Amino acid sequence: MATTIDHQIRNSENKLDYNGPLTRDAFGSDFKWGVATAAYQIEGAVHEDGRTDCVWDVFARKKGRIRNNDDARHACDFYHRYEQDLDLVKELGFEQFRFSLSWSRILPGGYGKVNQAGIDFYNKLIDKCIVLGIEPWITLYHWDLPQALEKSGGWKNRRIVEWFAEYAAVCAHAFGDRVKHWIVLNEPMAVAGLGYTTGEHAPGNKGIHNFLPVVHHLALSQAEGGRVLRKILPEARIGNAISCSYVYPNSQSAADVRAARRADALMNRLFIEPALGLGYPKDAFPFLANIKRFMREGDRERLKFDFDFWGLQNYFSVVVQHSYLAPVMWLKEVPATLRNVPTTSLGWEINPIGMYEILKQFQRYKGVRELVISENGAAFKDILKGEKVEDPRRQAYYQDYLAAVLRARNDGVNITGYFAWTLLDNFEWAHGYSARFGLVFVDFKTQERTVKASGRWFAGFLKKEEM
Repeated sequence: MATTIDHQIRNSENKLDYNGPLTRDAFGSDFKWGVATAAYQIEGAVHEDGRTDCVWDVFARKKGRIRNNDDARHACDFYHRYEQDLDLVKELGFEQFRFSLSWSRILPGGYGKVNQAGIDFYNKLIDKCIVLGIEPWITLYHWDLPQALEKSGGWKNRRIVEWFAEYAAVCAHAFGDRVKHWIVLNEPMAVAGLGYTTGEHAPGNKGIHNFLPVVHHLALSQAEGGRVLRKILPEARIGNAISCSYVYPNSQSAADVRAARRADALMNRLFIEPALGLGYPKDAFPFLANIKRFMREGDRERLKFDFDFWGLQNYFSVVVQHSYLAPVMWLKEVPATLRNVPTTSLGWEINPIGMYEILKQFQRYKGVRELVISENGAAFKDILKGEKVEDPRRQAYYQDYLAAVLRARNDGVNITGYFAWTLLDNFEWAHGYSARFGLVFVDFKTQERTVKASGRWFAGFLKKEEM
């Protein structure tokens, strides 16, 4: 019998209560359940079979950029163990598997000559999914830009829109006969903000002068990638995945409220509104008016694309306040660790009400037809004891956030699927291997896999009743 849990979620002010059975059946028979991964975080084999460096390979070789100086040369060795790992997906009860393609494995130079070995690997991966009855969902771009393109300016160079369109076309022709669901970009705001402005992520560029051109080229590429897929694969379901966090002002002062609107414009509105034909949200963040310097005639139309669904990636809520010490932004986050609220091991606030509120917020957009939670999960300090990993806090996290998703669905939000992040403990970007998000524990020395208690819970939750 599927797991049944009576759940109640509420924030500190008791604005939302939910009481009811949390079961798979409560979401409806057509709701999609999946687990999400990303190529660079799990594949390893970074120099095998014709793959060339991506920006993260180069970034990780710079001392001090990644915690403990970790790198992803081997990661989870998914490149060689994908069959075993897909068997785990099946064992846990997930029927959808979201994975990204390594651009530099398919087009080692970023454009031009195709690497057949890369195509062959993903064909084998897709075929294995189908044999197991798992539906493959492809993400075209999950942050691993070929280093060859970064040498030519990367996302700062407008030509990347052409390069990305070529890459999308190669992938559509290679895999589109078996893959119905496609996600164009993963969290473009993280690329622009962390990769090209603060330098915390690859390629490690710093400077506010990078932000606007990179945002514009990403926004153009998300639409152009969608158009390429639509032309080649007219029956495909095409989406885009954006990070989102419900933003609270630290107080009801006018300055804090304005700061929250600016943060919301950057974190939630920046990439969806141009695609919907609304332009950039300069009403809340006037600095964005400067993006006109990088726009060309016809760009407002080129930014538009009617996505079949929007993937929302929500992990935490954010509280901000006005700050005179942060030029341009004029705000600062009030860390969850200073607010006496529950957090994950990364200091991210655990607040299911934020999931509910952000779903309601995106549902209000005219032109948003369908929402999918394309990532949601939590990192905790897991310990392997014997042959078990007990992670009750992660299990509780999933239960509470799923209850929030169900409440939103019951309240009329057209949310049609949920992807847990993630299958395996993996290379978690700048955190290296120190942040474990997986439903499966990975011993990175031996590559041994151990399903955690949270993974076992999901297997019970997703188990279908026998007729």
